Amino acid sequence: MSAIDDLSFFQRVASRGSLTAVARELGLSLPAVSKRLTQLERRLGVQLLQRTTRRLDLTPEGALYLEGGRPILQEIEELESAVGNRQPILRGRLRINASFGFGRRHVTPVLSAFAGLHPELELSLELTSQPVSLFDEAIDIDIRLGEPPDSRLIGHRLLDNPRILCAAPAYLERAGTPREVADLAAHNCIVLRQYGSDYAIWRFCKDGREQAHKVSGRFSSNDGEVAVRLALDGHGLILRSRWDVQEHLASGRLVPLLTDHQTPRADIHAVYQQRRHVPQRIVVFVRYLARALAERFPDA
Repeated sequence: MSAIDDLSFFQRVASRGSLTAVARELGLSLPAVSKRLTQLERRLGVQLLQRTTRRLDLTPEGALYLEGGRPILQEIEELESAVGNRQPILRGRLRINASFGFGRRHVTPVLSAFAGLHPELELSLELTSQPVSLFDEAIDIDIRLGEPPDSRLIGHRLLDNPRILCAAPAYLERAGTPREVADLAAHNCIVLRQYGSDYAIWRFCKDGREQAHKVSGRFSSNDGEVAVRLALDGHGLILRSRWDVQEHLASGRLVPLLTDHQTPRADIHAVYQQRRHVPQRIVVFVRYLARALAERFPDA
C-alpha cells in the first residue's frame, strides 16, 4: 500500500471509530482490517490507536497523523476534482448539514432526487439545531440561515427568507387582529425558545423606525413545528420563517399580519470552505439545490 492509501485508511478508521464498521464498508474481514492497521503502525514505528473491546482512542501520535493528513488528502481530492471537472459522473462523498425543520422538509427531497441522478456519489445529511463549524467537523456544505460569519467561507444564497407574523383565522375572530406592534401586548404570542436570552423579543421596522416588543403568551416551545401546529390550532400568533408557513398562508389556514412592517431577515445560504479547487460535487449540488428551491418558492 502507498503512503496515501495508508493515510486514507487511517482517516476512515479514526472517523468511524470502529474496525468492524471499516471492515463492513471496505468489504473486508475484521482480521484483515486489524492486520492492516498493525502493519501501518509497524511501518511508522508508533502506536496510533489505543484499542479496547469497546472503543478506539487516538494516541498523541495518532492525533498528529490524523490532523496532519487531512489537508494532504483534501489537496489530492481537490486536484482530482479540478482535473475531472469535465466528467459528468460525480464520485466520492458529499456531507451536508442542515437544520431539523428545513432539512427534513426541503433538503431531504432534493437530496433524494439528486441521488437518483448521481448513483456513484455517497451522500450524508446531518440535521442539527445549530450551524456547525466547517473547520472542525467533517461537513462539506452547511445549509444555514444568515450570512457566513467567516471570510474563509463561501455563502451561496439559496432562498429569500423573511419572517412572517401570522395566526389562524379562528384565533383572529376570537382575539381580534393586531394593527400595530403595540397591539401584541394584548395577544397570546407563541414563543420559540431557540436563540438565547432575547427569544421573546420580536423586532419590526416601519418607515425606517425600528420597534422591539417583548411578547408573552400561554405557549412556548423549542421546536418550530410545534409552534406552527399550535398556531394552526388557533392558540395564538407566531413569527416564523417564510419557508415554514408559506403553504399554510397559501391555503388560508394562517393569515399574515402587520404586512406593512418588515422583520429581520434570515435568508438561507449554502456555506462551504473557500478553496483553490472546490470539488465539483459541492458546486453541482449547490446549483441543483438552488434551482429546486426556486421551483418550490417561486416568489422568493
